[in-house]
Amino acid sequence: MEFPSVDTRLLDGRALQTKILNEVRAFVEETASAKPIGKLVSISIGDVPEVAIYIRNQARAAEKAGIPFQELFWPADITQDEAKARIVELNDDPTVTGVILQRPTPEHINVRALQSAIHPLKDVEGMNPASIGNIVYNDVALAPCTAAASVELIKATGLNLKGLEVVMIGHSEIVGKPAAFLLMAEGATVTVCHHMTRSVASHSRRADVVIVAVGKPHFLGADMVKPGAAVIDIGINQITDPDGTIRIVGDVDTDAVLQVASWVTPVPGGVGPVTVGILMRNAIVAHQRQIAAEWV
Repeated sequence: MEFPSVDTRLLDGRALQTKILNEVRAFVEETASAKPIGKLVSISIGDVPEVAIYIRNQARAAEKAGIPFQELFWPADITQDEAKARIVELNDDPTVTGVILQRPTPEHINVRALQSAIHPLKDVEGMNPASIGNIVYNDVALAPCTAAASVELIKATGLNLKGLEVVMIGHSEIVGKPAAFLLMAEGATVTVCHHMTRSVASHSRRADVVIVAVGKPHFLGADMVKPGAAVIDIGINQITDPDGTIRIVGDVDTDAVLQVASWVTPVPGGVGPVTVGILMRNAIVAHQRQIAAEWV
């Protein structure tokens, strides 16, 4: 019997997620008798169909990791003050290990303010400004999940991050900037490019690793990548083919870049699954820190 060949240049995010979840489950089972881990609480505000996919993936990962998971659905017309008050109640609930605020939210909701309302010890997404600020001081244990997933995938290549030349294309507060600080904490040399950068390609072509998160389909082409480099694609874009077929693609022209790079993350199946795995790993970090603070 012939089996389909696997392109080893594609970094398998699902396999890496399984590894992370197995490690988390082992921890959860080991500590269950002494200090059982509390639940993760997912908050959705309003009816946003695409959010259901994220919640489903998180719930499945939590089940595999042995972490209780609760879904809360708040009405679209909830006020900012009421949402904040409910989050404070979750902060004070000893049965809650972590709070996840699903995005997007209705326009009248200030997401950053609600993220700030989640106590740093329960901020499993790493989105509280205090959590992001801690990264500057090399406290990276509760980092933003997507940024941390990017670093985890680079490590999966076997590359030594110390002295590695990395170009981060995109400088958002939740991915680009924290990813740059996480990589610097590992000893990498990082260049951050953005929409005002002159000739992004002149930077990316010299990098050992290129991470791209700009929200533009097929932005990164083969001519922008050094032969043998690793490429981490964080983009998620919906495109419609001439025949009407709708597909999800990344920010990388994957087929073209595979002819040049040594490793590329596919979309879907690359960064996304690892991000969810990191969320579960953050949950056990939060649990440990709550024990140290005598919260549980």
